[in-house]
Amino acid sequence: MADYYSTLGVGRGASEDEIKKAFRKLAHQYHPDKGTGDEKKFKEINEAYQVLSNKEKRARYDQTGQDYHSQGQGGGAGQGFGGFDFNGAGFDFNGSGFEDVFSDLFGGRMGGRGRARAGADIQVDVEISFEEMVRGAKREVRLRKLSECETCQGTGGKPGSKENTCSQCQGAGRVRRAVQSIFGMMEQVVACDRCQGRGKTYAEPCGTCHGTGRTQREESVSIDIPAGISDGQTLSLSGHGAAGEPGSRSGDLYVNVHVRPHETLVRKGDDIVTEYKMSFAEAALGAKVSIETIEGEVIMKIPAGTQPGEVFRIKGKGVPHLQRYGRGDHLVSVSLSVPKKLSSEAKHAIESLKGVK
Repeated sequence: MADYYSTLGVGRGASEDEIKKAFRKLAHQYHPDKGTGDEKKFKEINEAYQVLSNKEKRARYDQTGQDYHSQGQGGGAGQGFGGFDFNGAGFDFNGSGFEDVFSDLFGGRMGGRGRARAGADIQVDVEISFEEMVRGAKREVRLRKLSECETCQGTGGKPGSKENTCSQCQGAGRVRRAVQSIFGMMEQVVACDRCQGRGKTYAEPCGTCHGTGRTQREESVSIDIPAGISDGQTLSLSGHGAAGEPGSRSGDLYVNVHVRPHETLVRKGDDIVTEYKMSFAEAALGAKVSIETIEGEVIMKIPAGTQPGEVFRIKGKGVPHLQRYGRGDHLVSVSLSVPKKLSSEAKHAIESLKGVK
């Protein structure tokens, strides 16, 4: 008998969530209806998940190991899929993760409840300046999306119209549907398409949304971009996507933030880096020089004898730490600026330094 942990690709100390994620990934990959499908592998994955997703079965398996099936604890792989009693064979379709996989594979929910489809997520791109990245910014974006109908408030019925119990689902909001799968005929519970899962219909549908409860319209969304955000980072605004079917949640809005490069300043982590080209005299004798930071000019001291490649740190002039107190520093990397032309006096002065170390 194969090791169930190896079958799912997880360690023996894996959490319930890790086991569920591994199962979902493998079930999608090896489902026989997919191009990468493998029915034998799919059965092995199912068998492993039946045991490891159940606390009592997992504990017994951890104790007995290879003797698990010989002690009468199994019941998955040897029976095949035809005529399988899914409610009695250890499959938990109510929040187990198996339900989620079947939702993706067969287009609906299994078990005791049907769900109206949630709204679609929306992605937008926003550009900010380097300065706004440091200080934070606000943006208004215009979105054209499915939104709750303002006329009927999402009910789908004409205001004042008589409510009736849905004749198709008898007010339950969901119906049972038989579907063919690799397991044979299976029963699916899905949202009623006549009442969109509401359990009731209206004598007269809303004239604006034609009974759907949703309409296309433009909306303005305000976005707060926090100081310290990175180029390419994505912000998530829950519930600001498209409206879902009645009784379900709206999708989310994902904002991809792009930061325009600065002419002289470069971000490195939460530090800002610039280069200063010092003259030979400044390197040898030392000097006080003006450095451009994101907060304005700062006077920095270059000690006598500074070597090219040394880095000086100006505290607290970098990028704010995202969602925590404090900020990075401004780092100044110094290089030596060598003049291409020298006056005779300069040449004489430099020649007099030959041999000086």
